Amino acid sequence: MKPAQFDYVAAQSPDDVVAALADGTTHVLAGGQSLVLEMNFRSVRPRRLVDINGVAGFGDIALDPAVLRVGPLVRHRAFESDAVPGPLGVLLRRVAHHIAHPPIRARGTMAGSLAYAHPAAEWPALAAALDAEIELRGPGGSRVVRAGEFFTGPFRTARRPDELLAEVRLPLLPAGTAVGFVEHRRTRASFAQLAALAAVTVADGRVVAASVGLVNAADRPVRATAAEAALIGRALDDDAIAEAARAAARDDADPGPQPYADIAYQRHAVAVLTRRALTQARDGA
Repeated sequence: MKPAQFDYVAAQSPDDVVAALADGTTHVLAGGQSLVLEMNFRSVRPRRLVDINGVAGFGDIALDPAVLRVGPLVRHRAFESDAVPGPLGVLLRRVAHHIAHPPIRARGTMAGSLAYAHPAAEWPALAAALDAEIELRGPGGSRVVRAGEFFTGPFRTARRPDELLAEVRLPLLPAGTAVGFVEHRRTRASFAQLAALAAVTVADGRVVAASVGLVNAADRPVRATAAEAALIGRALDDDAIAEAARAAARDDADPGPQPYADIAYQRHAVAVLTRRALTQARDGA
């Protein structure tokens, strides 16, 4: 199928984008990897598209002392390189490698993935686990929403129709933080059936900070706070990892029925993947 008729605006500045979105019926075209498909199936029928690919600065990554700032046009593939230093850069590289396949990574954007809010997408879970800040810009100005409050359900977010997802702010991870990411798919090209990510900071042999995220383990990305609590103050040994994995499956995950996996299987898989992600972090794989 082909999309229904729509108008098109090529924005040249952030103000152009905000002005175009003011009517509440315009959609943002960045990478278009999800939007164009939905338009072809006519499950989405925007009255107008505002193309942000010509806006200078939207594709920038900026490194502040404590925060990584990601513009709305930063492609997935930008994180496959060593552009971001430290443990956060390692985690971003590991996650980016699992996103779809190279043509998608060359066009799709992190901001677009967050705005689309697919439960099986990797970036939303990373944002939730790291407590990222998401800046939204509309006719009334800018506001910042924490990732834990941004995702409200499958394909639903706190972004209003007249707002642009203008920036993603990821906190830098302390030196010495160990990271891990493990994903299970039914096929190489499919969305994740389940995935788990971990960032664990150890000092004096004890876990002093932990971030654990789950992909496709609920109707929205999950920050596995029960798993994190099971790690704090303990050595990152097999017993602590096993307890955190059980907590993630029992208390953090809230899976729904899937065609190829019942709920019991999904909880089991959450435990397995969480254990593997934490073990990968500990062992520096």
